[in-house]
Amino acid sequence: MHAYNRLPSSGHSTPSPPHSPISRSPRYRRSKQARSFPSGRQTLAQRAAWFLLSILLRRQGIFLFAPLIYISCMLLYMGTVSFDGIPSITRRAPAAPGSVYRSPELYEKIRDEMESDNSADAISTIWKQSHKALEWRPCLNRSSEGLPESNGYIYIEANGGLNQQRTSICNAVAVAGYLNATLLIPNFHYHSIWRDPSKFSDIYDEDHFISTLKHDVQVVDEIPNYIMERFGHNLTNVYNFRVKAWSSIDYYREIVLPKLLEEKFVRISPFANRLSFDAPPAVQRLRCLANYEALKFASPIQDLGNTLVSRMKELSANDDGKYVSVHLRFEEDMVAFSCCVFDGGDQEKLDMIAAREKGWKGKFTKPGRVIDPGAIRTNGKCPLTPLEVGLMLRGMGFDKSTSIYLASGRIYNSEKNMAPLLDMFPRLQTKETLASAEELEPYKNFSSRMAAIDYTVCLHSEVFVTTQGGNFPHFLMGHRRFLYNGHSKTIRPDKRKLAILFDNPNIGWKSFKRQMLNMRVHSDSKGFELKRPNDSIYTFPCPDCMCKSNKKNSTKSP
Repeated sequence: MHAYNRLPSSGHSTPSPPHSPISRSPRYRRSKQARSFPSGRQTLAQRAAWFLLSILLRRQGIFLFAPLIYISCMLLYMGTVSFDGIPSITRRAPAAPGSVYRSPELYEKIRDEMESDNSADAISTIWKQSHKALEWRPCLNRSSEGLPESNGYIYIEANGGLNQQRTSICNAVAVAGYLNATLLIPNFHYHSIWRDPSKFSDIYDEDHFISTLKHDVQVVDEIPNYIMERFGHNLTNVYNFRVKAWSSIDYYREIVLPKLLEEKFVRISPFANRLSFDAPPAVQRLRCLANYEALKFASPIQDLGNTLVSRMKELSANDDGKYVSVHLRFEEDMVAFSCCVFDGGDQEKLDMIAAREKGWKGKFTKPGRVIDPGAIRTNGKCPLTPLEVGLMLRGMGFDKSTSIYLASGRIYNSEKNMAPLLDMFPRLQTKETLASAEELEPYKNFSSRMAAIDYTVCLHSEVFVTTQGGNFPHFLMGHRRFLYNGHSKTIRPDKRKLAILFDNPNIGWKSFKRQMLNMRVHSDSKGFELKRPNDSIYTFPCPDCMCKSNKKNSTKSP
């Protein structure tokens, strides 16, 4: 016999071996024997078994389904799958600690004991743990020499809210200075959420901005006509760079600069967070100069903000003019975006569905997207409610006599949600209660200008409390460090720990208060922090924007 190759050779098919004769098939012989048994000698069960076996033997392909048949039988045996009409009920695992909003229950339990506690005196004892030996002072070196001939003009579009736009402006100053370019006053992108059409000069003092930077970066409010003629007086004809987020300064030197030298005018849009925080000292210096010296709110905003600061100090005269400012993010859009569940009622559910569809059409209803409110809460991602802020501050030692300034937009379901906070802190104020309707009239339809007023009052408070994160508190923490010898004087609560505490109605007031006081001390110890390579320079100005100082000379001018 000739051998045959079992593997196909290149370009040719290999013949298959001949089929075995049917008469020699053992399977055929067994099936014949099975059929030859006298039917009278078999029981009904035996005949059924032989019939099933013969079908299986004739149809070998059915063995492919054997694993599926086995699994189905096991599921039926274990009760997971049922063919009757009654759905099976499986016991759900108990909720993880901190995953459920039970703060109202906690409030009701500890309320009486909290109100009878007269040992609180936080405003006079706060920041006692600060390390005075680590005091810093502002240290911004300005150039006194003239600028060389410009390499061209840069136009950027700042997007987002007030402080995201501030990031764009400071980064644009740094990039323009590094490339020896002339910066056109940044344009503010109109955002569908903030809905503020304000221009640069509506929020910031444009003349002060230009004059402060004149020895470091040339800034203009319009492009020369002879340049614009080349582009048909149309900004959309100007070459636009789509820069990746957190690009290094090397990208601007290697990619943007050649085009700038060629065209003499380039655009970068959008521009938020388009420059890495890990930058050389020359770039960081320009960022610091822009943020802490060049950017000053326009006179009307600055004047009203300072007026509200004076009024807060008058209201807190019994505490030597010291007051607490709280940035509360419990507006409807923030509650909706967080996907957290609070009272869990039908109205809240309908409100949140409508808000998500309005602000982020389709974002939260994509196929396959899984949202777990409990996990969000245990991870500390839910915005604190007014009630939770009140409980936290009372536990930290602030009593009913403490003056509080609340920086916030329109609180969701305000009448219901603000009631417990006002009960715990009756001397709470907002810009709407401190200022008259006439004073606020020019700003009420401009979210960024209103945020600038809040920013000013929070900046000069003795204590600043952040509850949700974001650009607003991060800029404030850095600015307060710049003003207060390197210490942010900011309470940053551990929201994961808070979620567990608020979800424990069995905890007593003394135990709760002890936990809150420890959290306050931790915030104090974290007040002094140095910037790490990838940290925001706007939150951690030490050491790039500040110099170490002894206590005795900390008040000297740089």
